[in-house]
Amino acid sequence: MSTTIELADLTGDFVIDTARTRIGFIARHTMATRVRGSFGEFDGSAHLHFGDPSKSSGGLRIQAASIDTRNRRRDDLLGRKFLAADDHPTITFALTGVARVDETTVQVTGDLTIRGVTKPVTVDFEPAGVRNDPNGALRVGFTGATTINRKDWGVHWKAAAGMVAPKVTLEFDLAVIRQS
Repeated sequence: MSTTIELADLTGDFVIDTARTRIGFIARHTMATRVRGSFGEFDGSAHLHFGDPSKSSGGLRIQAASIDTRNRRRDDLLGRKFLAADDHPTITFALTGVARVDETTVQVTGDLTIRGVTKPVTVDFEPAGVRNDPNGALRVGFTGATTINRKDWGVHWKAAAGMVAPKVTLEFDLAVIRQS
């Protein structure tokens, strides 16, 4: 059964539905191609309060070695060299603020940590759907993206076959389930 709900009514504790969530990226290669990928292992939770977004909190943990670009050799190299997964096995995002942009868009700010370096980032999210599942749990989808400069996190790359551009777009297709 579909539910019509106002953004301000989405208050409570949520966990990420890892089976229905995609956390991905797009990086441009200097050979005029894009490399798209995602991470297969992650978890996160949040307390959302859209009536008073300043009361929202949450976090996300991504296993750096779970990077997947559909090329195992490249994935191993990216995980080991690019993300230094042996020394820094997780990429984390700690929510520091939420601000309402308009009736449907919220701007989420937080601290993104990659390779042990923490920098603030901002992501605009829009709800992608609201439903009650067959068990009666409220499920909400959110989509968002932001572009970062990988060099800000100490991710440098030069290779004989070409170079990866410094700008990387992070993509979030989140599905969350209300716990309370």
